[in-house]
Amino acid sequence: MVSRKHRVLLVIALAELLAMSLWFSATAAAPELAAEWGLTDGETAWLTIAVQLGFVAGALLSSALTLADVIRPRYLFAASAVAGAVFTAAIAGFVTSAVPAIGLRFLTGVALAGVYPTGMKILAGWFEEGRGFAIGMLVGALTVGSALPHLLRAVGGVGQPRVVLYGAAGLSVLGGLLVLLVEPGPHQAPAAPFDPSAIGRILRDRGTMLANGGYFGHMWELYAVWTWIPAYLIASIAANGGISDSSSLASLLAFGTIAIGGVGAVVAGSAADRFGRTGTTSASMAISGVACIAAGFVFGSSLLVLVPFVLVWGFVIVADSAQFSAAVSELAEGSYVGTALTLQTAIGFLLTTVSIQMIPMIVDLVGWRWAFAPLALGPILGTLSMQRLRKLPEATKLAGGRG
Repeated sequence: MVSRKHRVLLVIALAELLAMSLWFSATAAAPELAAEWGLTDGETAWLTIAVQLGFVAGALLSSALTLADVIRPRYLFAASAVAGAVFTAAIAGFVTSAVPAIGLRFLTGVALAGVYPTGMKILAGWFEEGRGFAIGMLVGALTVGSALPHLLRAVGGVGQPRVVLYGAAGLSVLGGLLVLLVEPGPHQAPAAPFDPSAIGRILRDRGTMLANGGYFGHMWELYAVWTWIPAYLIASIAANGGISDSSSLASLLAFGTIAIGGVGAVVAGSAADRFGRTGTTSASMAISGVACIAAGFVFGSSLLVLVPFVLVWGFVIVADSAQFSAAVSELAEGSYVGTALTLQTAIGFLLTTVSIQMIPMIVDLVGWRWAFAPLALGPILGTLSMQRLRKLPEATKLAGGRG
């Protein structure tokens, strides 16, 4: 029999999956939007970077005002999901040039800052035991949701960007309505008073900041790969002689590469609860870091080599993501867990704006073959941070022990 907390987990995961389809909606439709609006490569990249920056701005504002701990989480989640949907639908309905589109993508990112960290706080209120698995499920749902626009494009949105944008907007509204069904959990801290000094206490906590260090290294790689994997796949397929309708195939493979990470997040969540968070995250980052380099050797190979490679990479690249958040939820001050998680994601996503923008510059210098190689630096530094955390007394607070 499914327990009440696991029913809540399923509802929150589904709501997160639907709402996070907004993230890459314009990215998936970018080839058509670029052709229709005459966008430069830089303007096209900003359709994604603007979301990252908006998320950072929204998360920093939320952290400064401790919104995730002052407003009831389900209301903040629902309002944010609907607002993001409105901004995305506005691009499809009214926009015909880069500047307003980038502005609306920024606002979409601001709205999504009320979705992802808030979902984690809701689950932390329902799960003490098995928290790594629960947040792994949430990140798995986020991962599949982020991949959905590529699937929408592959099955009917090639040449039809508004199908992708309106589709993602509709899914997000549905996700916002779903989360209203969820009541606060038995372990959720009561609404906390506004306390600007909470940020300083979070930044001075060694264990929390080392867990953040692992997350920052992970994020340096993750969103740059998610953003540019379709272009890498198109270039790799072309280098091997190309096939007809390679754009649709690349979208389908990009969906698979991102979506399979949902399975990785759930598997890693179970492993981390049992064996420890520091070891699980370090193993995941080690494999994904190697993949950043291996992508150069795989480039131009046949689909028999390319497809398994990107699926394995997609599995491990996000498998560790939830465990950094779970670690912070276990190490940070209980009354301000929502603020700690929001601050973590704010800084992490700020880093992604640098790595996303960096990839086209590297492509101009060395081509797509070695474009992802510099991303390996993130997993290396992230692993070192988690191994240092493992040696601290604070690591005993983590589920599964030091790991």
